[in-house]
Amino acid sequence: MRLRSLSLIVVCLVAAVATGRARVTHEDLRRQVVEHERAFAATMAARDFEGFGRYLAREAVFMTGSSTQRGKEAVLNAWRRYYDGRQPPFSWEPGQVEVVESGTMAYSTGPVRDAAGRRIGSFNTVWRLEAPGRWAVVFDRGCDCTE
Repeated sequence: MRLRSLSLIVVCLVAAVATGRARVTHEDLRRQVVEHERAFAATMAARDFEGFGRYLAREAVFMTGSSTQRGKEAVLNAWRRYYDGRQPPFSWEPGQVEVVESGTMAYSTGPVRDAAGRRIGSFNTVWRLEAPGRWAVVFDRGCDCTE
């Protein structure tokens, strides 16, 4: 009888904990990616190259024109020059973010602006959920198109 009572108490406690946890909604996930994209872009303004690297997945692929960098180290090598100097050569910000229904992948796109603030292109980034609340860039492509 004691075992049955103890089991019932454990089941009730587990149920209480499970219902007490807030579920992460689709909008919560979208907001996380928007915040990650803004923080990722802020590394350029802050001249924080190490911070930039923290947003990259190990197997990140960046495409610029006909050039492709495969892997985090290759991306870091190619992007180092953008973080040299006191003034950022460009900036970006999320304009639209969408998350797949499973909540594990997301797409962000938005304008790229030169140092004077003029729109010079667009970016397209695919993010992957690496851990709860932690997103990493898997694919990135910038273009000089302004649409």
